[in-house]
Amino acid sequence: NELGAQGVDELQSIIDFAEATGAGERIKIDPSLARGLSYYTGAIIEINVKELAGSLGGGGRYDNLVGMFLGQDVPACGFSLGLERILVVMSEKEMFPAHIEAFSADVMVAIPDSGSPPAKASLALATELRSAGIRTDLFPVTDVKLGAQYKYGSSRKIPFAVVPGERPEEVLVRDLRTREEFTVDRKDVVGRLREML
Repeated sequence: NELGAQGVDELQSIIDFAEATGAGERIKIDPSLARGLSYYTGAIIEINVKELAGSLGGGGRYDNLVGMFLGQDVPACGFSLGLERILVVMSEKEMFPAHIEAFSADVMVAIPDSGSPPAKASLALATELRSAGIRTDLFPVTDVKLGAQYKYGSSRKIPFAVVPGERPEEVLVRDLRTREEFTVDRKDVVGRLREML
């Protein structure tokens, strides 16, 4: 079968290229592999980890997919990854450093009960902290009491919460472990947080 022979040639080319990069030993050809989507036009792949059932990702060649939107065929290939499965594997293999496992972020930016508009001020503060290299989580919902936001931050083992003050130049800092809180000037908040972290 001419089409089948062409497919074998393509697989051989993939193996040759992979061996040239040193990745050949990580590739296994499986003629029984099938993917559930019909837009693939060539080789398909799945990414697996030993001792784990199922795959971490998959994809392949899909020359016609882009053309469905452009009106002309464009050679393309790609793959997607299953983030949740990757996190499971990393946890099982103890790949997370202890300081990362301890808490998901250094600071949670809470959304004040009042303000104009409160979410905008919190978003601006979160952006500022992230730009300064501080791992920052932004509370994901508006119109939630501060107490509930603090509880959420504590449940995620985030050590500090910050809240934009009623005055633009002030920020409330709360230690979610001790429940102590104090107000700092906005211009000083990055430095104070770095001192405490």
